[in-house]
Amino acid sequence: MPAEHTYTLDLAKVFLFFFIMLGPLKIIGPYVAITHAIPDAERRSIPWKVAGIATVAVLVGGLIGERLMRKWNITPGVMELAGAVVFLLVALRMVLAQYAEPMAPAPAQGHTTPVMRLVFPVVVTPYGVATFITLMAVSADVSRTSGIVAMVLLVMVLNLLAMLFAHPIMRWVTPLPLQVLGAVLGILQVALALQIIAGVFTSVSLLHTQAP
Repeated sequence: MPAEHTYTLDLAKVFLFFFIMLGPLKIIGPYVAITHAIPDAERRSIPWKVAGIATVAVLVGGLIGERLMRKWNITPGVMELAGAVVFLLVALRMVLAQYAEPMAPAPAQGHTTPVMRLVFPVVVTPYGVATFITLMAVSADVSRTSGIVAMVLLVMVLNLLAMLFAHPIMRWVTPLPLQVLGAVLGILQVALALQIIAGVFTSVSLLHTQAP
């Protein structure tokens, strides 16, 4: 009987990664900013469309990426490192943006719908998809794969709820708590990205040490 495969990340940590990379904490602000001028009747359908398109995009993009990763002989460690580098750059941008001079809001793009502006890259982040691709690539059994997909679906449900209640939340919550939360989240993302990068290099070093 083959030995049971041991994973570095259990499903609880997988959920935490997806919650940070694809989850609702970074959606409320952009959602309110993008949809504040849209009538309520038209706005009600936007969260459902965003959540549906984002779910399909992550799952399909992740599965295609996982197949291409194997076909191009890209190792999971390299894919994990690529995702971590993008994650680090985005996190640093979030942290440093707090010290930059306020910029005038960019004009709305005439050919981009509010739904697509929220799907890419607010919900479907490159580093989130890269994480999903890597986790799928190193999954060795059906139950693990099903668990990873379930964590993505759970986060997307939380995204839907966050968008449905974003405007009521913003009517009761001042911008200050969200700014503090954004600062804390940015620092945690920088630390998480560095931890992933350090883990990849540690794994490579151990492989070279154990090599004959």
